[in-house]
Amino acid sequence: MIQVAKRLQRASTCFAPLLLAAAALAGCGGHPRRASAQPSLPRALAQRLAAQSDDVAARLDARDECGALAAARSLQQETIGAINAHSVPGALQEPLSSAAARVVARIRCTPNVSPAPHAEPLDGEGDRGHDHGHAKKEHGGKHGDEGGDNG
Repeated sequence: MIQVAKRLQRASTCFAPLLLAAAALAGCGGHPRRASAQPSLPRALAQRLAAQSDDVAARLDARDECGALAAARSLQQETIGAINAHSVPGALQEPLSSAAARVVARIRCTPNVSPAPHAEPLDGEGDRGHDHGHAKKEHGGKHGDEGGDNG
C-alpha cells in the first residue's frame, strides 16, 4: 500500500482516480484471500494498470500532454480488453472503466503547430495574382461565356 501512496503523491490530480481505483480494486495484494473478501483484480493485471498509470503520470509531470494522452488511451484500451476478457469482476468493471475514461477526458493535447511553409503575408501583398490566371466568370453563363450576351 505504501507504493500506491507514493504513486498517488507523484501523480497528477487528473489521473489520481485511476490509481485509486486500481489500488482499491487490487485489494493491495499480499494478504491471504478471505472467503468473504471483496472482489479484486488479479495481481498481474493490477500491476500492468499501475505501471501504465505511472507512465501517464510521468508524461504529465514532464508536460508531455500528447504523450500522456496516448498513454492514457492505451491504459483505457487495456482496461476495456481486460473487461472483455472477463479478467475484471463484474462489480469492478464500471468503476474501473469510468476511471480510465475520466483520465482520458481530462488530458488536453495541443500539438505544436509549425507555420505553413508558404504562408500568405498579412499586409495584403498576398492578394496580387490570387486568381492564378483564371478570369472571374459571371454567374449564369456557360463555360466559355465571359458573362456577355447569350446570343
